[in-house]
Amino acid sequence: MVSTATAKMMKGVAIDHFGGLETLKVKSLPVPTPGDDEILIHVESAGVGVWDPFEREGGFAKLLGNKPKFPYVLGSDGAGMVAAVGRQVDRFEQGDRVYACSLANPKGGFYAEYATAKADNAANVPDKVSTEQAGALMVDAVTALYGLDKAIGLKKGESVMIIGASGGVGHLAVQFAKRMGARVLAVASGDDGAALAKKIGADAVVDGHQDNVAAAARAFAPEGLDAALVTAGGSEVDNALSAVREGGRVAFPNGVDPEPKTPHGVEVQSYDGTPDPNIIEMVNRFIAAGPFHVHIAHTFRLGQVADAHRALDAHHLGKFILKPSMG
Repeated sequence: MVSTATAKMMKGVAIDHFGGLETLKVKSLPVPTPGDDEILIHVESAGVGVWDPFEREGGFAKLLGNKPKFPYVLGSDGAGMVAAVGRQVDRFEQGDRVYACSLANPKGGFYAEYATAKADNAANVPDKVSTEQAGALMVDAVTALYGLDKAIGLKKGESVMIIGASGGVGHLAVQFAKRMGARVLAVASGDDGAALAKKIGADAVVDGHQDNVAAAARAFAPEGLDAALVTAGGSEVDNALSAVREGGRVAFPNGVDPEPKTPHGVEVQSYDGTPDPNIIEMVNRFIAAGPFHVHIAHTFRLGQVADAHRALDAHHLGKFILKPSMG
């Protein structure tokens, strides 16, 4: 049943038209009302995705054929406490600690004190993850696990190379691949990225900017890698993929630029990390299976959202978050 105990107005970052950093403004906005199959979340932590500038500039609206409604609130994922539930929702109740995603939500995204999400696109925050970390988790976790499980079909005992292993999607993929029983070669960014990949359990780590990745991959899997998940583009990616054996599989999320090219006889597949209750349940099960790390690169206040978008272009590990309560 929907609660009326929530505030009527909230703070949020909204744009009045698509464009650059100057469009991002903190505004007073109405709290959205959850539909019958939705929950209303009091947002404590919101992920800042590498795709958010693309959405800010109107890319998603054009891609999806949506007619945008302004003021437009960005933010595809976040975490917090359930403030209200729709009439058809029986999996959650007020006070539950949840994380969720909602892409291009016409009611507004997670860059705000409150946001709605479909109950099927939400889950209880795992015990091993803080609410702050969970704000950065849903989209990247689903993208990582969908790539490994659905697109690649990774099996126990196989060797997999994860390119971009210190990024938001990549560092989660390393941990999921280990949960799946694979041998993981992590291609990370910089000394700090390599240290992170090693810390979270990769079997071998190379610095994609400094090392000969193809040579390292051949040493790691002399008969050829079984699979590769490409979460970051770059000039060395195609050369690195030459180490994938004939009959091997490569996958990359849509949006990786440039798109990777694979050798003859290697299957390549692009995909969208589409959330559904089954894959979200698998994410939570894998997180619960042992130590798990969600790396937060930096925390920004709502009023620093332009700085957060600007920082996406600089070297960083993991993912940024916004804290709506910090203003």
